[in-house]
Amino acid sequence: MGKHPRGGQFAVTEGAAELDPVTPSLDERDRATVAAQLGRSPRAIRAVAHRCPCGLPDVIESSPRLPDGTPFPTLYYLTCPRASAAIGRLEALGLMAEMTDRLSSDPRLADRYRTAHESYLRHRERLGHVAEIAGTSAGGMPRRVKCLHALVAHSLAAGRGVNPLGDEALDRLAPWWTSGPCVPAAAN
Repeated sequence: MGKHPRGGQFAVTEGAAELDPVTPSLDERDRATVAAQLGRSPRAIRAVAHRCPCGLPDVIESSPRLPDGTPFPTLYYLTCPRASAAIGRLEALGLMAEMTDRLSSDPRLADRYRTAHESYLRHRERLGHVAEIAGTSAGGMPRRVKCLHALVAHSLAAGRGVNPLGDEALDRLAPWWTSGPCVPAAAN
């Protein structure tokens, strides 16, 4: 486990010990917590990729295929409803369009974002090759910003410095954990 600069712990990082691609690492308590956060059973969940400072999962790592065989490109999935709501407010303010515009005018940012995309793809490929989604990451990478939720999930899971726009969105969020866990204690 490592510490994320925003205070949570992360279990999956680029360059750190990787999870076994065949054997997911998730206990029933975390599975129940994620189900309570999402309001449904999680699909293709492999592991907790990041924990909120309150101790609960806030990002999960998903398998590249759903149990029914459907390709699932979203490797890192934000589960905390408070973090999701806060990110939704940033999206409503037009941050995605602003970031996309900057990608076309800032070659250094575009290069760093493309590197984040490549890192995402490498990690997912280690979990299993899925031809139908080869080259597709999440959040609009590498050409545009389509979903801040996916970019923030990537930043939390991979750690600071991997996804520049995920880091930037994360920096704009108020601490979502300060009022305690996002789901009732009975769910954990």
